[in-house]
Amino acid sequence: MTEPNLPEATRLIPQHSAAHWSRAKMARFLAELASTHSVAAAARAVGMSRQSAYRLKARLRDQPFDLAWEAAVQSGYDALHQAALDRALNGVEVPVHHKGELVGTRRHFDERLTMFLLSARNRHFVPLEAASRAARQEWSGYFAELLVRVRAGLAMPDREQEWRYEQDALDAELGPAWGDREESDT
Repeated sequence: MTEPNLPEATRLIPQHSAAHWSRAKMARFLAELASTHSVAAAARAVGMSRQSAYRLKARLRDQPFDLAWEAAVQSGYDALHQAALDRALNGVEVPVHHKGELVGTRRHFDERLTMFLLSARNRHFVPLEAASRAARQEWSGYFAELLVRVRAGLAMPDREQEWRYEQDALDAELGPAWGDREESDT
């Protein structure tokens, strides 16, 4: 895979030897984490330790690797939530025995599970710093893009700079006073 032609200032993660976290190794780790939901298993899959994975995550806080990690973990919680919701709504099939023989099944509904899901519906269990929470929420739906950023060693986009570029492009196209018109002029 060829890397985009970007200035060095936008590169975050250099390539290292096999004993270190390469960009490819990070991307593979994140894909494993998303599928296994286990940091230890994902780290083993790429020949690294769980501890080194956590150190890397701490070092790259609020960068694509960290955000993709959180998205991968969140997907595990989402799957768990869906399974619990299914059990609460549809119950669990339980065998019914009579005199040692299976005579049928019945549905068991766990009311405690239902009450827990209802009470926890909009609660966050892990408090995050406001900036980190906003970044994670913004990027949680873009796991694939985060993996590409990790693999290429790219920093997170600067939303303010992107807005300024868009503003400059509109100014060039429509003239600098386009945004200053009164509503009555439309």
